[in-house]
Order: sequence, then C-alpha cells, then structure tokens
Amino acid sequence: MTDSSVPTLDFVFSIRVAVSAPVETGLVDGHRRRCIPITGGSVDGPRLHGVVMPLGADWQTIDSDGVTELDARYAIMAHDGTIIEVRNRGVRVAAPEVSDRLARGEPVDPALYYFRTAPRFTVAAGPHDWLRRTLFVGAGLRRPDHVLISIYAVG
Repeated sequence: MTDSSVPTLDFVFSIRVAVSAPVETGLVDGHRRRCIPITGGSVDGPRLHGVVMPLGADWQTIDSDGVTELDARYAIMAHDGTIIEVRNRGVRVAAPEVSDRLARGEPVDPALYYFRTAPRFTVAAGPHDWLRRTLFVGAGLRRPDHVLISIYAVG
C-alpha cells in the first residue's frame, strides 16, 4: 500500500445533540431497548454551522456485556437554511457498571468507554452535497443532557 492510499481523517465539525430522558421500551430478544428523544442542539466547525432540529431520536440496544448499539435519526438546519437528514449508527462499549451510570444520565469520564459512530447525511444538491459524497466517522462523548460528536471526513 502506498502512502497516498492510506486513509486520513480530517475534522469537519462537531454536533452537540440535546437529549431528554430515555424512554425504556423493555427487553427484546434478551436485549434492553430504549429510545432517547433528540430535542435540539448545535453544529459548529470549519465545514458546517447550524442547529440540530428538535425532532428525531436515538434508538438503542443495550447488551448485558456493556455493548450499546446506537441508531440515531435526526435533522440539521445549516446556517443557510438547508435541511440535512442525519442517520448516525454507532457503538458504545463500557463495563456494565459504566453503562448503567450512562443509562441513568450520570456524568462519566469519557476515558471509561469507547464511543464511535458512522454518520451518513442526506441533502439536496447544492452547497452541502459534499456530505453525500464523503465517508465520515465520529467520536462521541455522552453527557447527562447531551451528546457531543466530533465528525471526521475519511480522506
């Protein structure tokens, strides 16, 4: 492999997603399920500025071994009014006691868990269609009332 074929990561923006209390939906096939409503937020970075619209949710499956699968769907309104649909799937891994603290909305040191995502964006042709043409990865931090995700373009 040549150096030019090795992927790079370039920071493009952060998403601060405000959330409300989780809605527990019960055990399904031996896994704990819950939904976390998305209530707003902000987007800021060198390639995109805007707000997270107050709609959408993160549907989670939590395994007893501390693995949480995330599937969030929401929308961003860019600074120019463009609506950008977001589908952000990911994984958060932590010791079961750390997962329990996160699930209760307690503050947890981010060094105690692994939280990565693979967001995909849907947007009409125009100034933001680069979002449809690029692969991204995200690194997340969970806070009691919000999630902060740093988004990187894979070069």
